[in-house]
Amino acid sequence: MAWRSCSALWRLTGRGGRWPHSLQQRCGFKKASRKPEGKKVEEELGPAHTESPEGAVQRRAPPPHWEQQASPSPPRAFGRLVRPFLFTVGFTGCSFGAAAVWQYESLKSRVQSYFDEVRADWLEKVRPQKRGDLRKEVNHWWNSLSEGQRTVTGIIAVNAVVFLCWRVPSLQRSMVKYFTSNPASKTLCSPMLLSTFSHFSFFHMAANMYVLWSFSTSAVSMLGREQFMAVYLSAGVVSSFVSYLSKMATGRFGPSLGASGAIMTVLAAVCTKMPEAKLAIIFLPMFTFTAANALKAIVAMDTAGMVLGWKFFDHAAHLGGALFGIWYVLFGHELIWKNREPFVKLWHDLRTRGRGGGGGAGGGAV
Repeated sequence: MAWRSCSALWRLTGRGGRWPHSLQQRCGFKKASRKPEGKKVEEELGPAHTESPEGAVQRRAPPPHWEQQASPSPPRAFGRLVRPFLFTVGFTGCSFGAAAVWQYESLKSRVQSYFDEVRADWLEKVRPQKRGDLRKEVNHWWNSLSEGQRTVTGIIAVNAVVFLCWRVPSLQRSMVKYFTSNPASKTLCSPMLLSTFSHFSFFHMAANMYVLWSFSTSAVSMLGREQFMAVYLSAGVVSSFVSYLSKMATGRFGPSLGASGAIMTVLAAVCTKMPEAKLAIIFLPMFTFTAANALKAIVAMDTAGMVLGWKFFDHAAHLGGALFGIWYVLFGHELIWKNREPFVKLWHDLRTRGRGGGGGAGGGAV
């Protein structure tokens, strides 16, 4: 199994200093085949600005068993996308609905958390201090992280667990079925989300998670953790659906996996919100350019790759993620998040009614 990787490391330069970022594309990988119509598996990473020497062939583990899947016949091809489309719309709505409820519950419990923290600080002063307390060190490290970094820690942990599952031979068949997205597969909907957390190559996962970690502080401070999680999860499904559309239209089928579609949304959202921010290639810091110009170049490259049929990356997933991020910052925030109040009021009424109606009709909305 040959694994091809390509990455670019970027640095975001602000007023207070430089923030390192890397923009990692979903990389493609192929399985060598004796037959002319062998299967091609493309791992997807975010958009690369320049080629990297790390793009060498790597042999990490025995390759998974890729089952032969027949391509759908042309008359019925796009009919197979009805369920994925409904899943995309439904999952996106549920994600933002759950995020609104999450924010409501978080704000409602903030007062109680404040008193709990005051009590914990008092007990900490009363109790004798223990030197070398591991729990205290972990808490100190956790509290030193930004809210964005704490938010994406769970995402990184899930990606790491899925990566380890790829190393278990007995799980290979299930991993290919549920953790790679392919419109020619019998399982269409759940892989659209699960493949967002799936990486076979360690370099692929490390690069994607570094990008997510780097942009997390800016993205979460801009959106809030609840809205960020809704956007990230929705972006993974939306980018997978755009990939389905492209593969159906071109007839080039193959499994895809990786978080770069969702990460492209985060990248595009930050660049759209802060277009004048300075970006620089980490190995060439003397060359700087604005975030707006970088985003234009990324969109142009993925558009060309999709039109010209470049097979190294899943350019459709990249482009879908980037366009979703741009759309959400310009329009989606106003259309979706700003109109969540009726849903939150409904949740408040249901929650109050479930407790016997003792809450009153006052301010449940956040």
